[in-house]
Amino acid sequence: MQSATSRKLLLLAPLLLFLGLAYVVPFLGVVRWSFTMPEVGLGQYRALLTDPLVQSVFTRTLRICLIVTAAVLVTAYAIAYVWVRGSSVQRMLAEFCILVPFWISVLTRAFGWLAMLSNRGLINTWLQSAGIISEPLALARNELGVIIGMTHFLIPFAVFPIASAMRSIDERVLLAARGMGASRTRTFWTVFVPLTYGGLAGAALIVFVFALGFFVTPAILGGGRSVMVAELVYLRIFQSPDWGLGSAISVVLVLFIGILLALMRRFIKPAHLVG
Repeated sequence: MQSATSRKLLLLAPLLLFLGLAYVVPFLGVVRWSFTMPEVGLGQYRALLTDPLVQSVFTRTLRICLIVTAAVLVTAYAIAYVWVRGSSVQRMLAEFCILVPFWISVLTRAFGWLAMLSNRGLINTWLQSAGIISEPLALARNELGVIIGMTHFLIPFAVFPIASAMRSIDERVLLAARGMGASRTRTFWTVFVPLTYGGLAGAALIVFVFALGFFVTPAILGGGRSVMVAELVYLRIFQSPDWGLGSAISVVLVLFIGILLALMRRFIKPAHLVG
């Protein structure tokens, strides 16, 4: 048993070494900056609690992430339901909607949404041409545009764990509920949905963790008016000489994500985390 364990550790050693050199060592350097720049101490972490700008960015980030997570779960649940329980044509269309976004880069999708949502974009142009509106709607360069772009990007990541949970449901349980007189609607809400709570919880954590670190989509669709945490780190590191505060924000963000991942590992069954 010990020799088998040793062989497994040897096989994992190159990967662990790579991860250590690529992630752990640089992160330790960021941690050191957060305590030493511009001077040694906890000043940068105190600034996180007192700086109104940083607090507003964290509040905005949490608000956007929660809204995006809710929107993604509702949309992904409907798509996963069609993918798992729909007809062959419906399943094919659902697979198309799920897989095609993976083939398009996040940058391309962000600019695509900007072309759709901007004041002179396709949506506003069509609405004005149809006489529905007289002035362009503010659909981009604000939180709404960020939420739309992030939701579109993250839907496929939520579909897989939800679909996995749906596929694990024993069909005999649903038939038993119908046999006891429950309608299709009641069977769905009282039997089917509760049996997919594990997949929903896993999808929620996955989407929320992804959303916390978003940079490209908020930067493009937010237009600098809806700055999120990742963009704030970029601004502090590359556009203002405040490496200490940027490092402190990064450390707090990584620790927060680590706590969420620990909760995921503790409370969510692994079967619900794979598609």
